[in-house]
Amino acid sequence: MKNEKLSEEKVFKDPVHRYIHVRDKLIWDLIGTKEFQRLRRIRQLGTTYLTFHGAEHSRFNHSLGVYEIVRRIVDDVFKGRPEWDDEERLLCLCAALLHDLGHGPFSHSFEKVFHLDHEDFTQAIIVGKTEVNQVLREVDEEFPKKVAEVIAKTYEKKQVVSLISSQIDADRMDYLQRDAYYTGVSYGHFDMERILRVMRPREDQVVIKSSGMHAVEDYIMSRYQMYWQVYFHPVTRSAEVILTKILHRAKQLHQEYYSFKHDPIHFYSLFEDELTLEDYLKLDESVILYYFQSWLEEDDPILRDLCQRFMNRQLFKYVEFNPNVQMMTLMELTTLFKKAGIDPEYYLVVDSSSDLPYDFYRPGEEEERLPIHLLMSNGDLRELSRQSEIVDAISGKRRTDHKLYFPLDLLEDFSTKRTVKKKILELLNIPKKG
Repeated sequence: MKNEKLSEEKVFKDPVHRYIHVRDKLIWDLIGTKEFQRLRRIRQLGTTYLTFHGAEHSRFNHSLGVYEIVRRIVDDVFKGRPEWDDEERLLCLCAALLHDLGHGPFSHSFEKVFHLDHEDFTQAIIVGKTEVNQVLREVDEEFPKKVAEVIAKTYEKKQVVSLISSQIDADRMDYLQRDAYYTGVSYGHFDMERILRVMRPREDQVVIKSSGMHAVEDYIMSRYQMYWQVYFHPVTRSAEVILTKILHRAKQLHQEYYSFKHDPIHFYSLFEDELTLEDYLKLDESVILYYFQSWLEEDDPILRDLCQRFMNRQLFKYVEFNPNVQMMTLMELTTLFKKAGIDPEYYLVVDSSSDLPYDFYRPGEEEERLPIHLLMSNGDLRELSRQSEIVDAISGKRRTDHKLYFPLDLLEDFSTKRTVKKKILELLNIPKKG
């Protein structure tokens, strides 16, 4: 493979890794493509900046961070080991750098509304008619396909895939530390230096020397805490609910031939399920926020109100909700909202979050997860949860949380019958003012 070096090493100053080192011309050229530069305009944590004001970092930051971790592994940890093929080095670096290339604005919320998958777009950018593809083809004609296969987890050498996507991969190791830094919390910190020192290549995966087990325990617990204290924060989810409902409302209005004052031309192909790669790459968060700001002047009261809530952070309130025992309550609330003149489709929303912090191998099951293996002193491999009591306690245990979101200000302000308002507040278990 072509592996031309830069005449002088380039570095990015980074708050997490101190410096990100670029020595390969191929990597430097990929960073300079317009598809990669677009990631500067996609936040890493979507609406989390409305909860943790420092969370303004981008997918660009994170992608460089993942690249740097993989670079350290293949250049410093694995280099020279008989189980590692150095011919895979450049492939690993490219896959690490480009793994999030297909993320859209506000990422997962955007995907849910329009039934998209950022990994599909990542692969499409890599193999399509793009600047990224053109740079990758300088290695050889088949190289873009190999990079896409690593990201799709279909590449024949699973060891390479596990560096980018596994239960202890460079992606997770960067985003936990980076997100903790920018949100200002302490949960995501763990001893990455120790983990890198005890990583070892094996034919089908990366394993951890048993002496590093406690560092891995810390990493897994950090991930657990970050999900429930940051990623699934109820205020962030409230903003996601409103964002989702704005997009749903705009799509519905388009389908009803509503005449927008500010025509959503960037959304046409999305609304009509005719999205092209070219259209997708024109979308970033600055475009979305432009429309949200413009729609503050729309005649449709629902779209106008939802956009005002999002732009000015007037979010929905929430209560705990148990779908197993409270579905009748939800149906009753839906009826009462309609009587109050509040559309429950947009203003009464159940949102659920679920996470599996660590899992062992379950052959044949959907979303099979390769477990973390410890390399014992006698050369045997032992699955982590069989050696660690801490990990065993949370292994295979999925935690799910449900909340019911609603606009308390509308409930307190509307002028319909007092009995309707009183009943809604009672069902939501909200004390009456005064």
